[in-house]
Amino acid sequence: MPQPPTLKISEIFFSAAGEGLRQGEPTIFIRLSGCNLRCPFCDTKYAWDSGEELGVDLILRKIVGNSRKYPTEWVCLTGGEPLLQEVGPLVRLLKRNGYRIHLETNGTRSLSFKPDWLTVSPKPPDYQVTRDCRKLADEAKLVVTRSLKLEEVKKLRRAFSEKIPLLLQPQSHAVWSYKKAWKLYLQAVQAGLKNIRLSCQLHKIYAIK
Repeated sequence: MPQPPTLKISEIFFSAAGEGLRQGEPTIFIRLSGCNLRCPFCDTKYAWDSGEELGVDLILRKIVGNSRKYPTEWVCLTGGEPLLQEVGPLVRLLKRNGYRIHLETNGTRSLSFKPDWLTVSPKPPDYQVTRDCRKLADEAKLVVTRSLKLEEVKKLRRAFSEKIPLLLQPQSHAVWSYKKAWKLYLQAVQAGLKNIRLSCQLHKIYAIK
């Protein structure tokens, strides 16, 4: 009998969505291992290499167990970079069991399915995003690093339709990060950029996962 597909998983846990326009919603997170960019400011570097190979049936059982304790229909696939692995079989299994899929991606890999919510977070230095990620995104999230400049914000605003919110998210909970995000936000508004949002990392404020 064929074995069910497996994925290398860093962790599975329940929390409140900490970033983006779904912020605060009850969500079960599946953090997949591996990343093709490995940004120096990444706050989940432990997911780059470590993880455990799990069959999709076992992953589903873990999700069901979490949702019995913390009822929610939302499952977020994050990383690392989740699209480095073939997540299609897991997505189809979760959908058949009534879950809604939120995908967080850096946008460098093409999509083989349409998530219920797609967060695209382009990363430096090139901020490359595939055509389907630009087309299907529900929100674009730009991490405000120390080196980020207004020209790069403008470039990302042009890359996505104006109907897609572009969120400026501080890199960390440090004071400099919030000040830099606010400064860029003011510059973007003054420059006439449309649908720019100021964001934060809720889980860092509450000191939760």
